[in-house]
Amino acid sequence: MNQPSPALVAQAAVRRLPRWALALFCSAYILAGFLGRDPWKSADITAFGTMLQLALGEVSWLAPQGPADHGGYDSLLPFWLGAAAIQGLPFLDSAFASRLPFMALLALAMASTWYAVYHLARSPQAQPVAFAFGGEADPRGYARAIADAGLLALLACLGLAQLSHETTPALAQLGFSALLLYGLASPPRLARILVTALGLIGLALSGAPTVALLLGLGACLIELMHRAESQTAPGIASRWPLILLALTLGSVGLAWLLGLWHWRIDLEPWGQAARDKSLFSLVRLFVWFMWPAWPLALWTLWQWRRQLSSRHVAIPLWFLLVVITSTLLTTASDRGLLLSLPALAALAAFSLPTLRRSVSALIDWFTLIFFSICGATIWVIWIAIQTGVPRKPAANVAKLAPGFEPSFSAVALIVALIASLGWAFLVKWRAGRHRSALWKSLALPAGGATLCLVLLMSLWLPLLDYGRGYAPMVRQVLERIDRGACVQTLGLSTAHQTALRYHGELQLKTAGADCPTLLVDRQAQERFRREFDDGVWTQVGTARRPTEKIDDLLIYRRTAATESGAPTRE
Repeated sequence: MNQPSPALVAQAAVRRLPRWALALFCSAYILAGFLGRDPWKSADITAFGTMLQLALGEVSWLAPQGPADHGGYDSLLPFWLGAAAIQGLPFLDSAFASRLPFMALLALAMASTWYAVYHLARSPQAQPVAFAFGGEADPRGYARAIADAGLLALLACLGLAQLSHETTPALAQLGFSALLLYGLASPPRLARILVTALGLIGLALSGAPTVALLLGLGACLIELMHRAESQTAPGIASRWPLILLALTLGSVGLAWLLGLWHWRIDLEPWGQAARDKSLFSLVRLFVWFMWPAWPLALWTLWQWRRQLSSRHVAIPLWFLLVVITSTLLTTASDRGLLLSLPALAALAAFSLPTLRRSVSALIDWFTLIFFSICGATIWVIWIAIQTGVPRKPAANVAKLAPGFEPSFSAVALIVALIASLGWAFLVKWRAGRHRSALWKSLALPAGGATLCLVLLMSLWLPLLDYGRGYAPMVRQVLERIDRGACVQTLGLSTAHQTALRYHGELQLKTAGADCPTLLVDRQAQERFRREFDDGVWTQVGTARRPTEKIDDLLIYRRTAATESGAPTRE
């Protein structure tokens, strides 16, 4: 506890990152993944379908998910938020309205990470060494610089890009876990109780009650070790471990009462991975998902190894250990790892005061080369899609997305040009001014990750919608069925049903209803043969996503339907 700090930071190194630049990073990152796109396969559109059913009153608000639809989650709060947005904003497109709460949750994760790192950096053990003749960083400026670095580290993580832009419980868990990290890191005031309670309850109701329980219990032990450090609000400080324990048990009890706590430990994937010799794939997932924060976090643990029990290391480290363990013992895979990123970013930020210049320069050069190549590749493939030159990338796109018709968007081109110019400006800025800024080593990684995300969601958006969306499949269905027609369904997943309702405005009924058309999932063919008379139904077509190699849906028409004037066409 009394070991000297390894951080050597001069006052010149804690110059402030302009707030407008930080706000621009975060805004571009949030908007790029949510605006203008279709619901994508499969967790994204499945969750949207559940929210739509809730908003229309088709399912119970206390049990919105079927046993096969939750994908490993038992959640309520994320679906409540999306459904409430759909109901409260009927003038907006339902898919876009459902994304607004999740955009707010991603912003919450970013803001909470910044404030959590800021308060952790203000703790006594996190302060840099005092110089003999003065000139060391002041505590407030030091904490602000570390917090800026923490937020940049979060934005730079490669695993954040896709999963943080899906309307799934995983994003809600990310937002509330970051909020909990902020509550545990902040000073002992009344606001701390409210923030911590909201983080625990939100995490428990978003499908992670066990994680909330473990995080809360571990934080109680850490707080017991550091009770003597709290000097403000002595009433709350002295009772904080007991309050935290009560909040933890209360949030978990609420999840239990709502039926959200179930046994999920599954060791079978480990045995299967050992048999298939695929453990390397799991390691590879961890490496790329947490890049580039995990090497910096490891460096932090080494440099601050004598302060592992200090709050600024112990709290994010406990978060990281709980999330990684829960991911390994369940089937959550990469979605479970998403919760680790705020704590990982916090640990990565504390590596910067101990980094050598050579290491910082290596990070800059690697980042510059990597993201410049990625950005150039995105541009080259977009040009090939539009013009057919170069031929090889164009041929690859045609092979992977057969039937895709490219379209030109001036708005997308302008956005991509602005993002590319911003990257060039950032590279020039990094090589020039503010060389001594503490957060400088993470400016290029965060900027590069944001650049690639913006380029993908502007230049490649039509291609991504075509390959990951369901609109092309629904268009094939509408070639045989009028928009808005009554259709029976057999064996269709929530994703398929949502796509048919959202893109085709079809009135879906269960099999056996009085509708002239029947859509059957390919995997339900045996059930169709058992329950339906083949002499009554005639297959008139199939529909599938263009990037799939098998037929997803089989389209049947009642043989006598045309005689009754049913709304079908050849």
